[in-house]
Amino acid sequence: MTEDDPTTRPTSTSSVAGPPPLRRYEIRVDGHLGSRWTAWFDGLNLTTEDGGTTVISGPVVDQAALHGLFSKLRDLGIPLVSVERLPSGEPIDISDLCNHPIPHNPPGATS
Repeated sequence: MTEDDPTTRPTSTSSVAGPPPLRRYEIRVDGHLGSRWTAWFDGLNLTTEDGGTTVISGPVVDQAALHGLFSKLRDLGIPLVSVERLPSGEPIDISDLCNHPIPHNPPGATS
């Protein structure tokens, strides 16, 4: 057999795939955040709970975006209580996430 023999060439089993599925997270923080903070957290759902915690939940594009959320919490001085990755469930259209403007200042901040 020679190098040009097609039976000795490696075959590719990869196929063109779409973007990786979005992961859903539930981030629990200490304190109550009002709904006005939803835009600041990229349109994720904010739910206040008894006991003085808020749950920030929804799809996160990738690990960099997740770390960005953690940085926002840190910069605002909001204590992180827990983080949980939720089951995938229904596929999410990434274009829905791209339509949310990202504010430059938190609600109530003055420039």
